[in-house]
Amino acid sequence: MCLFSYFMLPSTRSISLVKLWLVCFAFILSQPHSLGQKFEKDSLNRQKESCHSPLDNDSMIKSISHAMQEFHLTGLSVAVFDNYEIVWRHVWGHKVANTDSKIDFETAFSTASIAKPVTATLLAMLEEEGLINLDAPVSKYLKRWNLPKNDFGAEKILTLKHLLSNTGGTSQHGFTDYYLGDTIPTLVESLEGEIANNSALELTFYPGTHWRYSGGGYVIAQVAIEDHLGFPLAHLAQEYIFGPLGMKRTTMKQPNEDGFLSNVAKAHDQNANIINTGIPITPQVAPSGLWSNPTDMSIFLIELQNALRNKNNRVISHSVAKKVTDIVTSKVMGGWSMGWERRYGFCNQEWFSHGGANTGTGGHVYATMEGGKGIVLFGNGPNQNRIPVLDLLRDSIFKSLDWYRDLNVVTEPIPKDLKDKLLGSYQHIVFGENMTVFERGGKIFMQPSIGVDESELLYLGDNFLEVDQYPSKLRIDVESDPNFITIYQIRNITNEENPLYRKDKI
Repeated sequence: MCLFSYFMLPSTRSISLVKLWLVCFAFILSQPHSLGQKFEKDSLNRQKESCHSPLDNDSMIKSISHAMQEFHLTGLSVAVFDNYEIVWRHVWGHKVANTDSKIDFETAFSTASIAKPVTATLLAMLEEEGLINLDAPVSKYLKRWNLPKNDFGAEKILTLKHLLSNTGGTSQHGFTDYYLGDTIPTLVESLEGEIANNSALELTFYPGTHWRYSGGGYVIAQVAIEDHLGFPLAHLAQEYIFGPLGMKRTTMKQPNEDGFLSNVAKAHDQNANIINTGIPITPQVAPSGLWSNPTDMSIFLIELQNALRNKNNRVISHSVAKKVTDIVTSKVMGGWSMGWERRYGFCNQEWFSHGGANTGTGGHVYATMEGGKGIVLFGNGPNQNRIPVLDLLRDSIFKSLDWYRDLNVVTEPIPKDLKDKLLGSYQHIVFGENMTVFERGGKIFMQPSIGVDESELLYLGDNFLEVDQYPSKLRIDVESDPNFITIYQIRNITNEENPLYRKDKI
């Protein structure tokens, strides 16, 4: 694209070059949109022409309806894709509880933190255009705001890549939602902590050495890009991603801006009451300001999957897709790329995914690294109402479509003395969550596992374990520490080893 070429022209260039740019710009804007419309139409036509889906069964649909009633979830929307095509969509419930405003396939939801990998993909595309450098110090792009004082010399080393992969050491996990009538803070006020429930952003470790989830880091990225290029992030996302892919029900514009969507699901609390106006405003667009629906997000994810295999991708290049899905670190979470979670091993496949949770709304997107499989789920209720239902639906889809793959590993019997030491209750070293290793029917399991209720542990020898539906091996260390038995995780792709759980020695 030649979106910014005019702004980089020397002032002495002739007016004919400006006219040439305008013609180029108009042509480019017109082409991808038609491509996107064709992409969506083709995908949905293939869905209509496909055989009866195993997901079209009354038992599963009714079980989700019952779960929604049990957990007081107001509305739910899902899309499923397989072999790089949307194969099934379904909706339940309402945009507003106790009304006739039913959710339909076009209804958009506040996707919360699912904005993060979309932002990361956009910035990788901007880098490919030569407009930014993700490995350059972010301070070179900042005009409105300066990095806080720190002991790391971060102004010389903190990069956009650090920020997008949550390895920059920045604080500010998330943010309060706002509504029409509220005083909406600026991005600088947000970073300075002049907002509810947040202190000023700080740098807490040397960039690149650890991992910490940080919405504040994405706000820095938003300020940097907007300062450097002179356009709002929402505009850039529309021009580079949403428009070209035909994602007509997706925007990063906010409810207090012209051009916001009209068909949206409203946010509800745990008692299924609308929160304020029900339509949250998120000035921190990069970390949490995206609105979309399952169909549009499926189009985006399929485009990324096609780009990963470098086939049928129309907007996102192979190099961009690889850059944003390659694992940057496996510290703490077991796998994180430049925007995407790479920590799940559902059905013994590799996934890129991300969840989102704003007040009273959110969802999750899942896509396989190979094979074109995936699920997008959104619901308009808080975590305790929404997550159990979405997880039930996700697992039902896995089972109905038979996506599970057996592990292909060579195992051996675990020595009895090692097994006796392995069994027992552990604590997560970072989060403090409890995990139990137990024996049942001659097999060993861990509960809970990552993303699933329990996983079988298969002994490989030399104190190593393969884990069913988890993309990292485990190593048992019973000797190094006189007080603890420690379980380490080794990410199967990177071989990076990090301590995960430990328990007291008896």
